[in-house]
Amino acid sequence: MSDPRRTGEPETARLQVREREGDRLDRYLSTHLSISRTRAADLIAAGCVRVNGAPVRKSYVPDAGDVIEAEIPAAAPTALEPEDLPLEIVHEDEHLVVVDKPAGLVVHPAPGHETGTLVHALLHRVGRLSSVGGDTRPGIVHRLDKDTSGLMVIARTDEAHRALSDALSRRQVRRGYVAAAWGGLEMEDDGLTIDRPIGRDPNDRKKMAVVEGGRPAVTHVRRIESWRSAELLAIRLETGRTHQVRVHLRSLGHPVVCDPIYAPGWERGFLGAGGRWAEALARRAQRLFLHAAHLAFEHPLTGEDLSFRADLPEPLASAVDWARQSGHADSQSPAGQSR
Repeated sequence: MSDPRRTGEPETARLQVREREGDRLDRYLSTHLSISRTRAADLIAAGCVRVNGAPVRKSYVPDAGDVIEAEIPAAAPTALEPEDLPLEIVHEDEHLVVVDKPAGLVVHPAPGHETGTLVHALLHRVGRLSSVGGDTRPGIVHRLDKDTSGLMVIARTDEAHRALSDALSRRQVRRGYVAAAWGGLEMEDDGLTIDRPIGRDPNDRKKMAVVEGGRPAVTHVRRIESWRSAELLAIRLETGRTHQVRVHLRSLGHPVVCDPIYAPGWERGFLGAGGRWAEALARRAQRLFLHAAHLAFEHPLTGEDLSFRADLPEPLASAVDWARQSGHADSQSPAGQSR
């Protein structure tokens, strides 16, 4: 087991559990403090974590009203080598960075992706990142899938990291996406709310799925445009589960366009002219049609309200233009707008 007290003076993170999520303590801390599950387990084993003033095992399941206190010393300086990779920085100050991540870029090192990640690029561009996430996840407060593009906030200081993680757990960080989904969802004029728990797919542990007993997951969907065999959606996350948008839309039978995991080849299931149109859209999109277009939060140190938007990148933007011309689009609001 690694030594969680290896460097630095410990800081205490305090969490009050709002609702029972069903996760054991190490997983709960991993989610709400943006640290790895292994690091969370090490902290618990070393006696650095108390629930309601008493030490507990990592298997303990936090309940509503519990107060969790965790002493988290600074991690040792990362051994990761900075890499000069293309990176668009939207905002930067001494406490945090907001980036517009391109599709195809993995956020942090993991098996099979030891180099060439967003973390490596950030270490080259901005240098110091927070140590809360441990050696391989410095600065990472939340993540985007490899194939998803768009806005992310990165912490440069431990103080900012803890405050942003707390804001995420309190659902005070507003995250809006633009997605294209196959078919046409049934929804009221003011949109649709998907409230379905998400967990590991019992038939494929590499996937997520809507499962009984999974973690609470809430996604708000609003239609932007209707096309021949697909539609453009504005999506707002209330929770942030792994693959949440993709799993929720797939569970309704309307998966994200060009989703290689949850709907490979889905466009080939349409008939006639609608099928030819769907295949043409997929060829133009070329990648998962999911983009984190809006990010808003209160600056963790200054209290300033920050709000950022990122336009659809290519080839998604061109695919939208083509769909509008060929797919009888019914526009309701500009792409990229999320409320």
